Amino acid sequence: MPVQGLNHAVLYVRDVERSVAFYSETLGFRVVMGMPGAAFLQAEGSSNDHDLGLFEVGAEAGDSPAERGTVGLYHLAWEIDTLDELERVAQRLAEKGALVGASDHATTKALYAKDPDGIEFEVSWLLPADLITSDVLARRASIGRLDLAAEKARYGGQTRGGVGVSVPATA
Repeated sequence: MPVQGLNHAVLYVRDVERSVAFYSETLGFRVVMGMPGAAFLQAEGSSNDHDLGLFEVGAEAGDSPAERGTVGLYHLAWEIDTLDELERVAQRLAEKGALVGASDHATTKALYAKDPDGIEFEVSWLLPADLITSDVLARRASIGRLDLAAEKARYGGQTRGGVGVSVPATA
């Protein structure tokens, strides 16, 4: 099964309007179809029918039990084009109080955030394969603190990310 990408994700949320507002205002998603208790959103620049489906389960719904020690989805990850965009998203997530972490995985630069229901997601920039050096590969097994300013100085704020591939063809 040669996967080309993740077409969409579907989440159960307490309040679909609240979640639509969060994903729209924070990440720039737009509603492409809605119905009572459900909404389908598309990311900016996406050609998917929808990238995110939201289904309302009500305010009394419990938190997901998925966490370390239980089975379940940990997080979704969305790729973005440039480090400038990653910085813009980081600022927006911080303004909304949703940013919970930022990590340097050597070949990926990642932000971690939670939506209003506590569902975690990642926004990441993938190092283009032609920029992956032996030094980068040596750091791949460790997770460091993300220093966006240093990464932008090293790779450039407008360098397009690896788009689904963050390993060199020879690795």
